[in-house]
Amino acid sequence: MQQYAGDLTLEQAWSLLRDDERSVLIDVRTEPEWAFVGVPVLDELGKRPRFVEWSTYPDGAANSRFLEQASADLDRDQPILFLCRSGVRSAAAAAAFTSSGYTRAYNVSAGFEGDLDPEGHRTSGWRHAGLPWRQ
Repeated sequence: MQQYAGDLTLEQAWSLLRDDERSVLIDVRTEPEWAFVGVPVLDELGKRPRFVEWSTYPDGAANSRFLEQASADLDRDQPILFLCRSGVRSAAAAAAFTSSGYTRAYNVSAGFEGDLDPEGHRTSGWRHAGLPWRQ
C-alpha cells in the first residue's frame, strides 16, 4: 500500500516542477552518487534541487537528520518530489514526509538512473530521458 501522494513518471515530475512554482525536487542519493553519476539540473525552471542523503555513505546507515535537513523552509502542503537512483529510497523518503504531515510528497518512480536492464546496465531514469543533468 502506497503511503504518500503518488508515484510520478519523469514526464509528470518535470511538468509539476515546471508548472507549480512552489514545487521542490529533493535528490536523496548519496554524495558520491551526486559527484560521480550526476545530478538533475533545474536551471531552466529557475530552481535548484535540494540534496539530502536518505542513507549515509559509506555505511548505508539511515540519516537520522533527514527530515530536519530536507524539510527546512518547506510548507506541509507544497509539492515535494523525491528522486533517488531507481525509486526505492525516494519512495521511503516520500512516505516519511507523509508520516510527518506533508500532504503532497511524491516519488519520482523511474529515479535518476532507473532499473537494471537485462545486461545489468541502468539505461532509463532522469539522465537517460533527456531531462537536464550534469556530471
